[in-house]
Amino acid sequence: MKNVSSAALRRRRHQLVLALPPLEQIIRGSLSETYKRCGRSSCHCNSGPGHGPKRYLSTVARTGERPRLGYVPNATYPQVSEYLTNYRELQQMLNEICAINAELLRRRESLD
Repeated sequence: MKNVSSAALRRRRHQLVLALPPLEQIIRGSLSETYKRCGRSSCHCNSGPGHGPKRYLSTVARTGERPRLGYVPNATYPQVSEYLTNYRELQQMLNEICAINAELLRRRESLD
């Protein structure tokens, strides 16, 4: 970033702000996928991976709390997965915006 002009840094920061995912469409957490066996001796799950996939979302409401697991129905899995991706992208974009602002401050330039 040191070889990039201040104007280019401001343009990149503006592009990032415009590309931010919708804030109402984010979830911080992680998905886990399990397969379960029912216990019936004649069921196909005894010789295969099991029934499933069953997906669970692990979230932490506040720092220091234990994670909470919530079942994710198959119908809502694509949306939950997208919201998780949005969160990761938002995090990366915010990190880049912070780095740009820090570089502008290091150069003793206005943040506007």
